[in-house]
Amino acid sequence: MSRKHVAVLMGGFSSERPVSLSSGTACADALEAEGFQVTRIDVDRDVSAKLAALRTDVVFNALHGPFGEDGTIQGVLEYLEIPYTHSGVLASALAMDKEKAKGVAAAAGIPVAQSEVINRFAFPAEHPMKPPYVVKPVREGSSFGVVIVQEDQSHPPQIISSPEWRYGEQVLVERYIYGRELTCGVMGDQVLGVTEVVPMGHGFYDYDAKYVAGGSKHVIPAEISPNIYQKIQSLALRAHQAIGCRGVSRSDFRYDDRFSEDGEIIWLEINTQPGMTPTSLVPEMAGHAGYSFGEFLRWMVEDASCSR
Repeated sequence: MSRKHVAVLMGGFSSERPVSLSSGTACADALEAEGFQVTRIDVDRDVSAKLAALRTDVVFNALHGPFGEDGTIQGVLEYLEIPYTHSGVLASALAMDKEKAKGVAAAAGIPVAQSEVINRFAFPAEHPMKPPYVVKPVREGSSFGVVIVQEDQSHPPQIISSPEWRYGEQVLVERYIYGRELTCGVMGDQVLGVTEVVPMGHGFYDYDAKYVAGGSKHVIPAEISPNIYQKIQSLALRAHQAIGCRGVSRSDFRYDDRFSEDGEIIWLEINTQPGMTPTSLVPEMAGHAGYSFGEFLRWMVEDASCSR
């Protein structure tokens, strides 16, 4: 049994700290059960000094949000020449910026929704586009700060320019896409299964639907026609490759089949640091493909490298 030394980075100081602690703990426990020597690091501003002193073989990145999945910690690990999991500097930074990622996806022939970026302090008094639409932070995850503007709302949401909204100055205003929530993971060059996410008692797949037990139902394989299933898989792999992802990623889609089975498929975004909590989607997809959680994580550790 390998005794490779793996440092699991978790926690950090983004809005997604609680999710990262849950992911990191689950991964550290499973890696220890797989026979790895594991050191758990709750990331702070001294993380580079801690890693340099630790002399670990591999870093398993279980951070979420800014610093952890935007290319910053990846740059630190490149400088320290420590092999690490997930995507590298450029792909991480690109995927974290929703509008730039959409531009790359669209250039690769992936269907995306109409959108524009607006400074939240200059949010217009009138609707920037015809409702319904969605307002979301440009550089956040876990559905933090997402506001859905309904068709019957007479004015734009005031919360966006208020002090309570703490998710950056730039917001993405995007056409609301009706339909079903579908998501698909990629593991290296292997496409995983397609899952339909059904929020239970939530208007959309928000933070509680993602991370609270019973907040959503995951249907895998998604109960859609084979051609739509294969199209979602093909688009997920195309996005993974176009953005330059490594290791695992997860692409999210909306599928509007109200009027026909072919319907409309829209790619929403790609996640280069998918959650690894007990309710997370990608570990379920890997399980559906025949990997135990420990085997899945072992693959990620063995796949780790620099210059990603």
